[in-house]
Amino acid sequence: MQMTNKACAEIIESSLTSWLVQSWHWNMFPSFGTLVTIETKHRTLFGIVHQIQTGSMDPSRYPFAYQKTHEELLAEQPQIFEFLKTKFSCLAIGYQEKGKIYYQCPPDPPLIHSFVSPMSPAVAKQFLYHEHYLYLLFGYAAQVSNVDELILALLKYHTELALLTPDKINAFVEHFSLLTGNDYRRLKLLLARVQLLI
Repeated sequence: MQMTNKACAEIIESSLTSWLVQSWHWNMFPSFGTLVTIETKHRTLFGIVHQIQTGSMDPSRYPFAYQKTHEELLAEQPQIFEFLKTKFSCLAIGYQEKGKIYYQCPPDPPLIHSFVSPMSPAVAKQFLYHEHYLYLLFGYAAQVSNVDELILALLKYHTELALLTPDKINAFVEHFSLLTGNDYRRLKLLLARVQLLI
């Protein structure tokens, strides 16, 4: 289902650095590597989606294979989709307060049941203008199964916003090199895959 910039989910677990979010509709959720926002009383929080999981709401109604297409199941047994839920996990990568963007963890975690929305293209372009968010992403390496995959997904998100210019790639390479201790092999492998996005 196509995403809009309107709220589509809400927080069910919250901390300063990460949030567990449940979608309101099991088949409507932001993609891996995209940015989301949460409006709080004092600031707007920014997060990146790094994990997505769909399953049953009821342990006694576990999904199993029907050997039918999605369309066939919708036509013949639409009730099986009523028990599905999708959760996604986000990492806090900054916030905006009084018009200024901060590339750091927010002072307070969002409240449980706060609404989560996909970040608007205008705000995303403003946030991604600088590469400072990479510092936080590398700091979360222990919480992410593969931080390079997350970065690659985020760069694909750059292309969707028409932000992946030669200057942007050069700035990214400079920051990535610093954060990986000039790991040339890792950078070369990542850039080979980035070329496919351009």
